Amino acid sequence: MNDQQTIALGPRGPRVPAVGVGTWQWGDRMYWGFGKDFSEKDVFEAFEESVRAGVTFFDTAEVYAGGRSERFLGEFVRRTHAPVLVATKFMPYPTRLNGRALRKALERSLTRLGLPAVDLYQMHWQFPPVSIETWMEAMAEAHQAGLIRAVGVSNYSVEQMRRAHDALARHGIPLASDQVKFSLIDRESQRSGLLDACRELGVTLIAWGPLSKGVLTGKYSAGHRPPGMRGRRFTRQVFATLDPLLRLMRDIAASRGKTPAQVALNWCIAKGTLPIPGAKTGAQARENAGALGWSLTPEEVALLDRAG
Repeated sequence: MNDQQTIALGPRGPRVPAVGVGTWQWGDRMYWGFGKDFSEKDVFEAFEESVRAGVTFFDTAEVYAGGRSERFLGEFVRRTHAPVLVATKFMPYPTRLNGRALRKALERSLTRLGLPAVDLYQMHWQFPPVSIETWMEAMAEAHQAGLIRAVGVSNYSVEQMRRAHDALARHGIPLASDQVKFSLIDRESQRSGLLDACRELGVTLIAWGPLSKGVLTGKYSAGHRPPGMRGRRFTRQVFATLDPLLRLMRDIAASRGKTPAQVALNWCIAKGTLPIPGAKTGAQARENAGALGWSLTPEEVALLDRAG
């Protein structure tokens, strides 16, 4: 895979494929319908197809399906002996009151994953009462102990990210990433200045929700909205607003021999971010991987910017 198809995790982190895999869906029954709409066999095929296509960066979290996502990912890695990079996250519940809680949670995640260390460990959110600086101290200790190879945050604002960056810098550790919602229709990271701040500090913006829960794949419409809780945001009125963008995506996709989902992911790559779309099946994994190996033109990116 050439450098145009990879991105570095922070200033000193490893290079990973320019598209990763989000595993929130793996094992999640309430929101994503695991066990009803798809099975363990399906997500294993999603893992296999991703690796086969060279997409080897997987993002999970201790809270995804109560730890089941981590267990699935660890089992799949052992089953296939695939050389993958694994990211997971720590949830700073208000009941977790000191840095020792992070170390204990990390050790439990490593047990579920079956790994001696994780490639990227991220703070999932920032909640009171524990300060960002306290959590970064705990991250630095885990990094120095060899349990994590890079430190990231998730859902951090510009100010929160700068505080995390500065706290880690006192230990000589770079902040590798900030994982936030980012897509053609979720651009708060651009408006707030977060994307610019990431570029300034050498922090990689990892884009979760790059397909907006399936809406940017082209398979949904005002008359066929995402099922269950996923569809609540996307009313008929919202689809009416999105219609010009969705039509433009279909036109660009058709002219390139691609799909709307691949256009949406390639747009994220063009913005210098690392999109991590979910994949519940082998077919979805193959489609996501098809965002690699080509690039939107500057003119196409500009058209999408205006329509989004």
